[in-house]
Amino acid sequence: MAKINVTDMTLSVFILNGIPGLEEAHIWISIPFCSMYIIAMVGNCGLLYLIRIEGTLHKPMYYFLSMLSLTDIGLVTSVVPKAMCIFWFKMKKISFNACLTQMFFIHTFTGMESGVLMLMSLDRYVAICYPLRYASILTNPVITTAGVVTFLRGVMAVIPVVVFTERLPYCHTNIIPHTYCDHMSVVKLACASIRVDAIYGLVAALVIGGFDIFCIFVSYAMILRAVVGLSSKEARSKTFSTCTAHICAIITSYTPALFSILTHRFGSHHITAHTHILIANLYLLLPPMLNTIVYGVKTKQIRESVLKLFTCFGLTSISGH
Repeated sequence: MAKINVTDMTLSVFILNGIPGLEEAHIWISIPFCSMYIIAMVGNCGLLYLIRIEGTLHKPMYYFLSMLSLTDIGLVTSVVPKAMCIFWFKMKKISFNACLTQMFFIHTFTGMESGVLMLMSLDRYVAICYPLRYASILTNPVITTAGVVTFLRGVMAVIPVVVFTERLPYCHTNIIPHTYCDHMSVVKLACASIRVDAIYGLVAALVIGGFDIFCIFVSYAMILRAVVGLSSKEARSKTFSTCTAHICAIITSYTPALFSILTHRFGSHHITAHTHILIANLYLLLPPMLNTIVYGVKTKQIRESVLKLFTCFGLTSISGH
């Protein structure tokens, strides 16, 4: 009877314990977390607004950037509000269904982010290698289809993860040593074999990530060949500089993501729990925060549009007085 009660309890509610070993510092940890969330939300919402109102940004590159911003907004919103409830109000309980829902959105948006970065690399490849056909190749229907396929790919890859997790029996404990419902953190609480879950999760992550990285690598190999073939050093520098923001976004997204995925499965005994949880959170929060900053600093048209917007607001304010 005791086992049935425990099972019923763990199936109805989990306890997200935050960052193990650093419970006393949760308030202090919440400050950078909340700051990154605010910067990510303001930056990405501002970028979406700018692209919407500025006619010079109505181009394929910026449509893909809009997809990245929407994905980043969804990703940080799936993680941070619940983490803040844990850090500020010690509201650690989460229902089993809510946990599965959070898991679904986090992993779906993570897969979408990888897919959008891949699409952006293909965009740069077409822009540099086929500049005269750029607009005719990347038409609005093509961009829309690419975005929808990327979204559906993420959803279809994550649905089995949620289904497998939901069908597992949970009778060990209902305490999740994490700030959010990560797939492996949840299934490790099951009192049945999780081999299928672990293998599928790893294979899905590596297949999607591997395919995207392969496409990015091939795109940049072709871009590099085209850039090297340019006669002028200035032309080579100017052409490749259009890719620097995207390269920075790739580095900030993939490096911590691969580290988190692999250590969760193979290196958990060599890394302290709080270090792993902090890195797992940073890999979800850093890219959404940094992407808008990087693109704002590195992209000339975005900088000019921002200055133009502030100038218009300034003139309107002056004329109003």
